Amino acid sequence: MKVFHKGELVKASELLKAFIEKYSSEKEILDRARIYQSICEARLKKEKIELKSFEDYYHHSLYKVNQGDYQEALKLLDKAREMKPKEGKILYLMADAYCLMGKIEECLEHLKKAIQLDKGFSILAQNESDFEIIREDKKFKLITRMT
Repeated sequence: MKVFHKGELVKASELLKAFIEKYSSEKEILDRARIYQSICEARLKKEKIELKSFEDYYHHSLYKVNQGDYQEALKLLDKAREMKPKEGKILYLMADAYCLMGKIEECLEHLKKAIQLDKGFSILAQNESDFEIIREDKKFKLITRMT
């Protein structure tokens, strides 16, 4: 159940399947295990979204950031970046994800690159609540030209 609650659905499904096989005579426990296994499988099927275009990758990565799944968001953003390496909104969203992960140096590096491509990201960053934890950082102020 710990694995399930961590959101590691593939591993949780495998463990539940092994549990069901091992304790096949425990009806009450098996019913609950089967329910959780079916939840895992349903969520995994739901996650299988076919991403094709740059916009697909970008929007799904934004969804993942909003879910708090920053690692997955960064993987998707890397793929989007392969399609459009000079797209500032990818770098900006990467900066956002890194900031939310507490990886400040990576955040600032990507934010700087995004602003170099489009000065408009400076204004967005100054007003973005996700950047609140670094708002007083000297590097952040320098990058966004805040005084």
